[in-house]
Amino acid sequence: MKFHRSVHKLITQNQQHRFYRPGHGVFGHLPDPPKRVFESQGGLTPESAQRVHLINAFRRYGYLEAQLDPLGLRNVEKVPELNPAIYGLSLEENVKSGYSLNDLAEQLRLIYCGPTAIEFMHINNWEERQWISQNFENIIAEELRKEELLRIGNLMLKCENFDRFLATKFPTLKRYGAEGAESMFAFFSELFEGSAEKSVEQIIIGIAHRGRLNLLTQLMEFPPVHMFRKIKGRTEFPETADASGDVLSHLVSSFDYKGTEGNVHVTMLPNPSHLEAVNPVAMGKARARAWSMKKGDYSPDERSARTGDGVLNVLVHGDGAFTGQGVVWESIALSQAPHFRLGGTVHLVTNNQIAFTAESSVGRSSTHCTDIAKAFEYPVIHVNGDHPEEVVKATRLALAYRERFRKDVFINLVCFRRWGHNELDDPTFTSPVMYKEVESRESVPRLFLDRLIEEDFTTEEAVKEDLQKHSDYLNGELKKVESTAPIDISHRGNWEGFKQAPKAIETWDTGVATDLLRYIGAGSVKVPEGFDTHKHLYKMHIDSRLQKMQSGEGIDWATAEAMAFGSILLEGNDVRISGQDVGRGTFCHRHAMMVDQSTDQIHIPLNELVEGQKNQLEVANNLLSEEAILGFEWGFSSEHPRRLCVWEAQFGDFFNGAQIIIDTFIASAESKWLTSSGLTMLLPHGFDGAGPEHSSCRMERFLQNCDSREDQTPVDGENVNMRIANPTTSAQYFHLLRKQVVPNYRKPLIVVGPKILLRHPKAASRIDEFAPGTTYRNVISEDVSTTSAQKIKKVIFVSGKHWIAVEKARDERGLKDSVAIVRVEMLCPFPVVDLQAVLKKYPGAQEFVWSQEEPRNAGAWSFVRPRFENALGVRLKYAGRRELAWTATAIGEQHTKEAEEVINQTFA
Repeated sequence: MKFHRSVHKLITQNQQHRFYRPGHGVFGHLPDPPKRVFESQGGLTPESAQRVHLINAFRRYGYLEAQLDPLGLRNVEKVPELNPAIYGLSLEENVKSGYSLNDLAEQLRLIYCGPTAIEFMHINNWEERQWISQNFENIIAEELRKEELLRIGNLMLKCENFDRFLATKFPTLKRYGAEGAESMFAFFSELFEGSAEKSVEQIIIGIAHRGRLNLLTQLMEFPPVHMFRKIKGRTEFPETADASGDVLSHLVSSFDYKGTEGNVHVTMLPNPSHLEAVNPVAMGKARARAWSMKKGDYSPDERSARTGDGVLNVLVHGDGAFTGQGVVWESIALSQAPHFRLGGTVHLVTNNQIAFTAESSVGRSSTHCTDIAKAFEYPVIHVNGDHPEEVVKATRLALAYRERFRKDVFINLVCFRRWGHNELDDPTFTSPVMYKEVESRESVPRLFLDRLIEEDFTTEEAVKEDLQKHSDYLNGELKKVESTAPIDISHRGNWEGFKQAPKAIETWDTGVATDLLRYIGAGSVKVPEGFDTHKHLYKMHIDSRLQKMQSGEGIDWATAEAMAFGSILLEGNDVRISGQDVGRGTFCHRHAMMVDQSTDQIHIPLNELVEGQKNQLEVANNLLSEEAILGFEWGFSSEHPRRLCVWEAQFGDFFNGAQIIIDTFIASAESKWLTSSGLTMLLPHGFDGAGPEHSSCRMERFLQNCDSREDQTPVDGENVNMRIANPTTSAQYFHLLRKQVVPNYRKPLIVVGPKILLRHPKAASRIDEFAPGTTYRNVISEDVSTTSAQKIKKVIFVSGKHWIAVEKARDERGLKDSVAIVRVEMLCPFPVVDLQAVLKKYPGAQEFVWSQEEPRNAGAWSFVRPRFENALGVRLKYAGRRELAWTATAIGEQHTKEAEEVINQTFA
């Protein structure tokens, strides 16, 4: 390896780098990114400079001539920069130095243009490039030990045999097997072992369909008998579980990998069929796990801790989805963002060279499916899937890079898919040339085992013996199906002691001692001595809140939230709120974080309520993303029940970009996977002339997504898939937030949030409305005497801030004695019992109206109408805007006219 060693010998520079973190953690001033100090000495001779140009050319462009395609169909074009002749020195002129540029080029070609190649010269950091080049050049020269090669061969043999076993026993099964990509298990094997060596304690895996079943059974200790039960149509959950289950290719598992250098706990997350949607979920789960372990950004030892300590996130992608899905870009954009960073994710792209039926030539606009990584200056290691030993090397390099620089790294495993999108699909309709090549070749495990046999590392007899043992094991597992019961895997670990929500409505005391609330309220605006606070905040925020704490009157929305957060913290729970500008609040009302006007230093008062406070509030202002952010927060919330996780949309309908996360995780995760989450979504809503995109949170979509029964037989209980509330007072909001952490079960909460109610005096509450013994009121009716109630002829039901306009119009019309207004504050679970009690108050009522400011084809109308009829025997009249193709007009005069018409209809 004479020439190999000379490659990085020619470019030696003195270098120094240091990573440091200021004395501020994740809950205060955001730390600066790592900085590098670069020093160089000496120079290069003209002759050496020519060699440097050639070396750098191979480092930059070598991957373009690499032998990466196991099918040999890729047209590898010559790269002019890799021709030594263009660098100006002839062969004769270089004989003096002992070797020529041609010799050097040949050695570089072996390193950079073989079955493993690397892209890294797009990285701006010089020290990173040097580290990568030296370590890549070294690791390419390594040879795996015999036992390592045999372990890989045996693992791939079992994976292939598992696929064939399923194909024989269940010929109509869509198993999304690993055939053609078996070398991915060389990646997983090395990943588990190498992570343990690097003091990783937890691995969180997000993976789609392909190879998932193989990974579960062959490496993650998932009992095949439970998989066979599922294939035979049995549920994966006990009969006592309130869940429906999911398809075979979404099964999950977690186990403890016992490595030679230590153990690591590996968790595979559930995923929907919406490809790549699991990426941000896994990222959120991994960061939340770090908080649970007090590692990385959450470590109390800020000087020695590094982001990514203890927890490794691993994402496995398919080439088509990785190129096409926007959530990929959104997720990677989070990778180094404060409050979202993980200290580097290891990505494996299982590059089939074809998506559903679209080959790479029509399925993307870039050379490689991993080119997105270059936009973020992350390295990409390309590997030919016919060389499992090279996959091991690539994995070692990826883990070492991540350990060194705490940044994302990508492995592009160029392989093939033996069958179509699934095993029942015929790919020859659309890719005949590719599949002629696939059908004419041996499998990856067989080729690799033949090489081991040729090297006398094993024998054909030993391979057949291993194969027979594995087949016998699988047959034994299949025979146990009838006698094996499903295992309850829910509510373990951090969730121990929690359960699924009950089928009845429960009332929980969510009140807090008023003296403590006054203390929290005052502490929520306390700033350190010498802190340069914005002048406007002194009067409108700090002084105003202190006055409210003294008087106990006029407690607004933001103050109620601060009291809820503070009480939750002091009761031993953490709080995280994220969104676009949540620190200040879209409507400049929250100010949970204050910024020193002289230094930009951030101060979060709720994190210093008491000395040595253990539980913290994380305020995560985030980038302009919805799908990735909401997925991240759902993953975060699923990690630990003792943590209130809140996502606030800038405006309610901005959740639109995250509909996939809502449908496949928030609304259905517990039913499909028995995975609980208490994620709270705050969606500002209200028709005030702001136009189509800033008025409605489209509550109708969430109501359609909930599993409330339209006939209400039985009536809704706490076990609905998610709670949907439209609170009208600050105290109501306070109790909503606290109910997210007080019970011993968790449900997602959708809050139809306010805009004008944030500061409206009619939405403000008294301190006694937060006291012990108080709780959230699902329905709010007016306090009237029995005599007055009997005079009521019309009852108007409303939900949300619309009640203020209705009440004002009623009083102006002098109808207070004959018209009652009832606020429906909880939409799901539908409050049948509370509404029954309200209706009994008005025995003389003859007319019942549902009034809403939303269009008829929006809002709560379509949801409440059948439930009022079926459960309450009440036929409602509709008063509101007509059906619209948009949510709200942007024309002021039109808005005013529509609002007047809604009121006129209400009192017609």
